[in-house]
Amino acid sequence: MNANALAKTELATEAARAPDAARPKGVRRGEAIRELKKRDNYTNFYHIGFVYFVIALAIGFTIWSYHLVDVEGLGWWWDIPTTIAAITVIGASQHQFGGVIHEGTHFILFENKILNELASDWLAAFPIYTSTFQFRLHHLAHHQFINDPVRDPDWAQLHDSGHDLDFPITHFEMLRALGKQIWLPNLFRYTIARARYSALGTVNNPYVDRERRGERLPTLAGVLYAIIAPAAVIPLVRSGHGAWAFAVLGFLTAVVITYFARLDEDKLPHAHVETVISHRTTNISRIVYMAILYAALTAIEVVGWGQAWRYFGLLWVAPLFTTFPLFMIMRQWVQHGNADRGRYTNSRVFLVNPFIRYAVFPFGMDYHLPHHIYASVPHYKLHGLHELLLQDPEYREKGVVVEGYFNSPHGDAGGRNPTVIEVLGDKYAPKGLEEAYIDADTLEYAKVRNPDAIERENRDSLNEGR
Repeated sequence: MNANALAKTELATEAARAPDAARPKGVRRGEAIRELKKRDNYTNFYHIGFVYFVIALAIGFTIWSYHLVDVEGLGWWWDIPTTIAAITVIGASQHQFGGVIHEGTHFILFENKILNELASDWLAAFPIYTSTFQFRLHHLAHHQFINDPVRDPDWAQLHDSGHDLDFPITHFEMLRALGKQIWLPNLFRYTIARARYSALGTVNNPYVDRERRGERLPTLAGVLYAIIAPAAVIPLVRSGHGAWAFAVLGFLTAVVITYFARLDEDKLPHAHVETVISHRTTNISRIVYMAILYAALTAIEVVGWGQAWRYFGLLWVAPLFTTFPLFMIMRQWVQHGNADRGRYTNSRVFLVNPFIRYAVFPFGMDYHLPHHIYASVPHYKLHGLHELLLQDPEYREKGVVVEGYFNSPHGDAGGRNPTVIEVLGDKYAPKGLEEAYIDADTLEYAKVRNPDAIERENRDSLNEGR
């Protein structure tokens, strides 16, 4: 955080700690919140840059290690520990990209909406084969209708992939559930379900225009390109036909871009939340991104600089289907599991060690309860928001602070905060007394096309939550 933003956050926090009468004129809680909500067009470039640095370091070190093992004439099994470590770190970094998209979804990655959308897509969403707008429909519905079994897409997605848990659960049940993810088909099933919900949405998503849902062929075209282009190019590269590889890649790219350029907009999905950049432009941009990536990997192999496609599969695609979804599951289960629909009781604050924070709670997701109370506060100001909210007696009483994921840093000392796993148990199970909370403010920065349709969903959700 830059010094100016830090000073403002500290001012907001100090103002909140003082009684109203003692606060500087004009600095009341409302103004402190507005100060915390302020975004800029540069701070998050540092945070995104750090993630890219970690990825580059992990890939560079791993390839160097492979080379060293080969030069020394050691067996392939010497590469196993390095590969596992790399897949772990890169999967955690892919989850960080999910955090970037999350900020972009709320329009708080950058203040300028065009920059917000472009940076979120090109620097985070496209590298993990998704887009910001489609995830926005999924995620903002989750915010507005938190833990609503009908309207919260996260709830439905866990159920469809077979990853929902019957809370409250014991330590052993949680560890057993995590252990089941070692069986890779469970992670594949989660990844596919998550991608389907984020990319295609569901008929129950309250933001989807059910009368103009469009066709699935445009989405299928993008998926097919992502798979068919490498399948066609890699054999040509391996057989020494580099020129043909580029020709085939260019042909496939031109066909798909032409398809999207000439596609009738009515065949694309519509929603009650408007796009910042048109669906057509986003679809073409994603194809262009993949074409540039695939061409670069092909060029590296053609000129003899290394087995780029092999490294891409091992060090990028493999984490996408293994450690990345594992870290997502570890977050998704605990952020709202064993919680209700109350404003102060639908999530928690998670104080964990640096690696767990990087891998499991990226971009401020450790301060998840404050985020759900004021979703328009950027991730780097959520600690200040938490300090501000602690001056609210109801937040202080009902909000739960969790310390440690598997074990408490304070051991078995009395009076300590619960661990992540402990908070999923019977002691912290909802008592059924909290009123269902609808977070209409989650659409604060969004342009809504049909507010009446969303208002009907609000009323229906509240009536069903009683």
